Amino acid sequence: MKKFGLILIIISVFFISCAKRGTITGGPKDSIAPVIVKSNPKNYQTNFAGNKIKIDFSEYIKVKDINKQLIISPPMEKSPTIVPQGSASKFISITLNEDLKPNTTYSFNFGQSITDYNEGIPYSQFKYVFSTGTFVDSLQISGNIKDAFDVKTDEFVTVMLYDAATYNDSLVYKKKPIYITNTLEKNTAFKIENIKEGEYYLVALKDKNNNYNYQSKSEKIAFKKEKIKIPTDSTFTLKLFSEKNDIKTYSPTLESNNKLFLGYEGDVKNIQIYTKKNNIETPLRFAKSENRKSDTLQVFVPNDAKDSLNVIVKSDNYAKEYTVKLKKLKVADSLNITLFPNKKFNFDEKLSLVATTPVKKINSEKIFLRKKDSSSVPFKITTDDFEQLITFDFKQEENEKYIVELLPDAIEDIYDTQNDSLKFEFTKGELSDFGNLKLRLKNIKKFPYVLQILNSSGDIINEKYATKETEIYFEGIQPSNYQVRLFYDDNKNKIWDTGNFKTKTQPETMIYFPALIGVRANWDVDQELELD
Repeated sequence: MKKFGLILIIISVFFISCAKRGTITGGPKDSIAPVIVKSNPKNYQTNFAGNKIKIDFSEYIKVKDINKQLIISPPMEKSPTIVPQGSASKFISITLNEDLKPNTTYSFNFGQSITDYNEGIPYSQFKYVFSTGTFVDSLQISGNIKDAFDVKTDEFVTVMLYDAATYNDSLVYKKKPIYITNTLEKNTAFKIENIKEGEYYLVALKDKNNNYNYQSKSEKIAFKKEKIKIPTDSTFTLKLFSEKNDIKTYSPTLESNNKLFLGYEGDVKNIQIYTKKNNIETPLRFAKSENRKSDTLQVFVPNDAKDSLNVIVKSDNYAKEYTVKLKKLKVADSLNITLFPNKKFNFDEKLSLVATTPVKKINSEKIFLRKKDSSSVPFKITTDDFEQLITFDFKQEENEKYIVELLPDAIEDIYDTQNDSLKFEFTKGELSDFGNLKLRLKNIKKFPYVLQILNSSGDIINEKYATKETEIYFEGIQPSNYQVRLFYDDNKNKIWDTGNFKTKTQPETMIYFPALIGVRANWDVDQELELD
């Protein structure tokens, strides 16, 4: 019996070993996309008159992200019902929920929404096309989308055609286009197919709510000003931009005994703020928000304000008046002066102080700038009321420590408050810790232009304004890899200007040079850049 038991154990081990070696793995991994077996009606059907479509596949599929991926051109007012979604099926059923236009070619582009059920392999860009007329329209246009300002272009950009015979600008805000497509994910190229011969206007949107209407406050737009005639051999580049919103302000709120917060939208570059005294408009002092990013202005209440304050906001084609009730709060802003943090992007960055309340008067005779050996340094002072900065302009020497001393009453704010005795230290590093960059530009199309260098965070490290120069020098810049960009300053205001759809103004041309340029400490880099 013992021998018999031993034999059974040996046989069991043998079979277990064989089972391990012969374990079924399920075969090779499926790497083939689903295949359409048939469709009813058939693809590219003419004289289409029904409201149901069924598409059969060779294997189980699933439909996902259909609301984002499916592009129907021309767009429908009521979305069709598509089943199943998310579950395994060997077919897709489409029910149309509105009457179709006569003699029109419809295209259903499913993008990446159809995949095989097990491995998720997409049936990429499958299109189902039919016509309610006697033939399928076969013309097309193509092109690409670029962001007008950023180096990176948005994904899922909607590109649209409007019939030139019935077009007006309001359609972009209110009505759906005749034809559409979408660049979808990780793509900037577009193609609109199955178009009738005719004349059209071409518009693109970063359509956040997928309603094919332009929301100027939140969405980007691109357009071709001239109508296009199809058929055409041309390809089109559309530059996507955000419009500068019209100025709009909101009712001010009292934040302290002497300060209001005024929320706003748009560009406040040309804004002016007043109050009324004896029916005469008197300017109010205001500044950027303390966190320097929020769309909020600090408006300072004058000393002689009583129970309420009229606040009048004016800008180009804009005027708004508010009345703010004043009350005593526990908090009141008082004069506080600190050293503005130096980012050390450039060797020649200036020394600045920042004040918490608006400066009324500076007595330079009570301000002293000295080196570490106590020798005096001559300087000039400039102020920026909006930024609340007091900037010292002087010849800076490398590897030097500077001391700024403010005697009492050197600075007085609008509330007649003076500073106490203050002292700040400012250290300038060695020039050898920085590098120099010379850029030689070829094929400049026009002047003036602005050349900028950006770090990896997208901060503008330095910029130069050129009216005739083709060689630009950036001296004493922090060692790093830099992105270089250039824009043509058409209106000569030294800033990049975006476009405007209503006025048919295109954004100023912004060009990014593709390769990063490395700058090392104590090195001179000489780089030629050629514009296309």
